[in-house]
Amino acid sequence: MDRHVIFERLHNFRDMGGYRGADGRTVRWRLLYRSDSLGKLAGADRERFRALGIRTVIDLRYSWEIEAKGRVPHDEVAAYHHLSVEHRPYDQAEISPDVAPWRHLADRFAEVALDGADELRRALEIIAANESPLVFHCASGKDRTGLLAAVLLGLLGVGDDDIAADFALTELATERLIADWRTAHPGREPRWPGYGRAPEDIIRLFLADLSATYGSLHAYATGHVGLDEKVIAQLRERLLE
Repeated sequence: MDRHVIFERLHNFRDMGGYRGADGRTVRWRLLYRSDSLGKLAGADRERFRALGIRTVIDLRYSWEIEAKGRVPHDEVAAYHHLSVEHRPYDQAEISPDVAPWRHLADRFAEVALDGADELRRALEIIAANESPLVFHCASGKDRTGLLAAVLLGLLGVGDDDIAADFALTELATERLIADWRTAHPGREPRWPGYGRAPEDIIRLFLADLSATYGSLHAYATGHVGLDEKVIAQLRERLLE
């Protein structure tokens, strides 16, 4: 089954099903999605979105991003949760070309993992309790979305190789994400040549750092994030088959 859902204006919308998780079970299809900004949802894309049966959206962006770019249309979902997981804004397009890019981004991920514990816990609790298809997203569906996806898949028992492969699928959207940036910034080019990229190296560094700092991904989730073991069991019951 193809995990990519094709839209005209959304570039990075995909199904997270099919990965092998705990106890030989598999992540269910058509229940959990990740995406770039649903503020772009319009026209024929709304019909395609509606057909997926998604009733809950978790928006990981800053409030100012939502004010500038919009949110999922109110009449498309029953529940909308705004959880701004990143607390230290930075302009990725302006990263110096001289820095080691994947190490730099992994360090930013570590900041989000540290600062955004409350928002991550709430997002995981919402996913665990939700009974209908759900999607979570940020602006590009790459970094904040990728971090939550990595933690969630790890808690479901998905291996690091599959987590890294899922993260890197954003590379298929890089060209369109850069085109969107150029449209929003006429006459400019990103200073950083890695803008919009999502190689496996970033998430592998992040997962290694998480284990080095907290002992394991599971220990991070139950310790620093404060996620109850019952919620992890609920996530596996709901999302694995």
